[in-house]
Amino acid sequence: MNIINFENTIIHSDQGFHYTSPEYSKKIKDLGITQSMSRKGNCIDNAPMESFFGNLKDDVDCKTAKTFNDLDDAINNYMDYYNNKRYQWDLKKMTPVQYQNHLLTRV
Repeated sequence: MNIINFENTIIHSDQGFHYTSPEYSKKIKDLGITQSMSRKGNCIDNAPMESFFGNLKDDVDCKTAKTFNDLDDAINNYMDYYNNKRYQWDLKKMTPVQYQNHLLTRV
């Protein structure tokens, strides 16, 4: 059995009933995952994550994964593509990494 390492993992959600339950919070903490939540009553906080997951679901065919490792590889490959190769209009037609580096050089 593979042990999954959740070091440096952040899980983000809104403040819905399921995500604020003590059992859920304890499970997340026990796994070593950092829990992040949108501000109460502010759905705009969640917009970037909703947009990202919409793209992920459109671009990655998770149904073809036969094992957890297949799924993990597909998601990791997509993350690399999304951050390093996928140009975005809202980021001055740069990838997220290029845009971050652009902002850091302006400081």
